[in-house]
This record gives sequence, C-alpha cells and structure tokens, in this order.
Amino acid sequence: MEAIITGKNIVKTFGRGGEQTKALAGVDVEIGKGEFVAVMGPSGSGKSTLLFALSGMDGVTSGSVTFCGAALSELGEKKLADTRRTRMGFIFQQPTMLKNLNLLDNIILPAAQDRKKRDGLMKKAKDLMEKTGIAGLAARDTTEVSGGQLQRAGICRALMNSPEILFADEPTGALNSKSAEEIMRLLAEINRDGTAILLVTHDAKVAARADRVLFTKDGAIVSELPLGRPGGGDMEARGEKVLAQMAAVGV
Repeated sequence: MEAIITGKNIVKTFGRGGEQTKALAGVDVEIGKGEFVAVMGPSGSGKSTLLFALSGMDGVTSGSVTFCGAALSELGEKKLADTRRTRMGFIFQQPTMLKNLNLLDNIILPAAQDRKKRDGLMKKAKDLMEKTGIAGLAARDTTEVSGGQLQRAGICRALMNSPEILFADEPTGALNSKSAEEIMRLLAEINRDGTAILLVTHDAKVAARADRVLFTKDGAIVSELPLGRPGGGDMEARGEKVLAQMAAVGV
C-alpha cells in the first residue's frame, strides 16, 4: 500500500535542560493511502503528540515526517498551513465552533478562505449535512444542538476541502454510546469512500473499526494489531481482540 504519511525516528521533547520530557522516543510509523489506523494507549503515552506530529500541527524535535512524499519540515509555514487546510481534515473531542455563526456557516468556514463561489460552498455543505443526518439544523446556533450533532457538524467541516486524510483525536470521547456508535459508522463510511483516517482513542469498540491498531506506551509504539477490513457482524470479536492485546502489552 502506498504511504500517505510516514514518520521516521520521530522524537518530541518538551521543556529545557534537565526538565525535558520525551513525549515521543524515536517512533517509526507509516499510514497507507485509504487506510484506517487507530492509536491506543494510557494517558501520557504519546498518542495525541504522535497525531499532532504526523499532521504537522506541531513540529518534531528530531526525525522526519513526510506527507505524500514531501517533508513537512521543508514546506515552510504558509505552505504547511495550506496543506493542512486543503489536504487534511481534523476532528477533535470538542469541536471548536464560532458562536457568532450558525452551524452551516461554521461548516463552510475552512473552504471559504479559498474565495470559491459561495453558492458552490453552500451546496457542498448542505450535501454533507444531508449525508451526516443534520440537514435540518443549518440555521441553528452551535448552542442549540446536541453533542452528537455538533460532532457531525465538525466532521462536515473537516470534509469541506475533500481531504486525503482525517486526523481524529478522541472524536467520541464526549459522546454517549449511541452517538459514539453513529459517529464511528459515519467515519467508517468516509473511510470506505477512500479517505485515510488516523484516530486516537481510549475505547476498544472504537478502535475495532480500524484496519490496524497501534499501541503506545512511554512515547513509543510497543505493539501493532492488524485487524483487516471490518466485515458484517464481526465487531464484537474485533473488540475482544483489541482488549486482549491491550492487556497483553499493558496499555
């Protein structure tokens, strides 16, 4: 499988002098085009730091990260920002929305920077809202919708520029079990359409949706569990495999 993201010997330290903390300790990782990869591990194990490093949201202390063959460290600040905005999508546990804009305008916002025709943006945003089941909420304020609906809006916003990869940091962490299941089904559908996903989670049921699960501990990837593409009715068994591997490696 051709790689979309490659990290080689990634080291990330925080602090100075004797106060340094090594959040990533020489990590090697590769994400294939169209692949769905989950990252699991205890708090402080480097999960989110790895996601930020691979997406270029945060620089690395040493090592290299390449996106579609281009080294992120060589892109320059503006080019890197443009790459993240136009070719990557980001979903977080708590979607950050502008309170003075309604849901539809919040979704359009990232793509609007390209000065495309508003009519085209409106149509794409409404199509995404229809697909994600929130078509009737376009005019709602962000405070007038549920957490699950707000997360769906965050996914719509992340898809506005048709990204090649989605980075998702605990996207179901603040949701109830029903909303979390709906969001994961939606992400699985997005992945089947060809968008790669790198997802950080604490939840074995969420990780079971991935093709592959990476387990982190003390800033390193200590284990990898290949699951393959999910088939009909096998989610419980996949979740049990994830739980068993978590226990085996102590994460």
